[in-house]
Amino acid sequence: MKLLILGGTAWLGHQTAAAALAAGHDVTCAARGSSGEPPAGADFLRVDRDADDGLAAAAGEHWDAVIDVSRQPGQVRRSVRDLRSGGCFYVLVSTGNVYASQRELGQAEDAPLLAPLAADVMDSMESYGPAKVACEQAVAAGFGAGSHALVRAGLIGGPGDTSGRSGYWPLRFAQGGPVLVPDVPNHPTQLIDVRDLAQWLVRVAEQRTAGVFNAVGETAPFTEHLAEAAAAAGAGEPPARNSRVADPAPPRITVPAAPQWLREQGVNEWSGPRSLPLWLEDPDWHGMNARSNARARSAGLRLRPLRQTLKDTLAWEEAAGVGRPRGAGLTPAEERDLLARLEDANALLPEGS
Repeated sequence: MKLLILGGTAWLGHQTAAAALAAGHDVTCAARGSSGEPPAGADFLRVDRDADDGLAAAAGEHWDAVIDVSRQPGQVRRSVRDLRSGGCFYVLVSTGNVYASQRELGQAEDAPLLAPLAADVMDSMESYGPAKVACEQAVAAGFGAGSHALVRAGLIGGPGDTSGRSGYWPLRFAQGGPVLVPDVPNHPTQLIDVRDLAQWLVRVAEQRTAGVFNAVGETAPFTEHLAEAAAAAGAGEPPARNSRVADPAPPRITVPAAPQWLREQGVNEWSGPRSLPLWLEDPDWHGMNARSNARARSAGLRLRPLRQTLKDTLAWEEAAGVGRPRGAGLTPAEERDLLARLEDANALLPEGS
């Protein structure tokens, strides 16, 4: 297969290019090159997709398939215009943020979407979902029903995750000592390994698997995710997935704190500075971590065990340097301070409460 990856230098695009090369394909990455280099063995086209003729060099070639990771509607509209005449199969990496509601659990691909962004450029992350809807619509309008796939990815983790969301918990357990966690045992989490997603994107392109797909991992309660992270770090063994235990307890090294107390201490949810990753309190967002992946699984998506993803992410985190700044989590000083505050607060509670 002669494959064009629009991107291929940053995390997911780079992994996808590497997976395609490993499968024996002829891979060309078209990008600015500002996010890094494509993997060894891939050809590189330096392009500016914001320019109207930015893909002129690629448009003059024949491609069996195109994989596009852009979030900018104008870029996708121009690439569809310039590449659709060659009979290629177009794979757009979209997102679950396109759905109008993030509350429902088990949501499938036919759920209502947000209104599309009219502009060519999204100017903030608040427009991310509408921008991806516009990208999807451009691809669907430009390619026939059997000539494209819309792949709505969920939270991506694994080696190379600079956001810290998939690396914080296994790294924290590996460091030892009491681990501060939000007391939300049943809140859903859902993580797909970047390598599993990349390999499946290549298979979708190879097999011209048309359709719309939720490319997401298996849903696990928050406490199970913690237990898997601890096991990945060698700090405990998680319960068997089919053990019929309704609420598997996290390892005893965790120190649960009430969500309200954490918020009062200025601890943020999900990601960012002074945060506890993957914690989402608002039930209107719980469906984001509990979407159905049945259609993608039926189309060949294969997922490695969560513990393996977390173990490999831990190894990458340690190799990258445990003391470096991260995009999510607490610093050691912040966690020590919070644990001391929590101990003082608990000491003031009436006995037996």
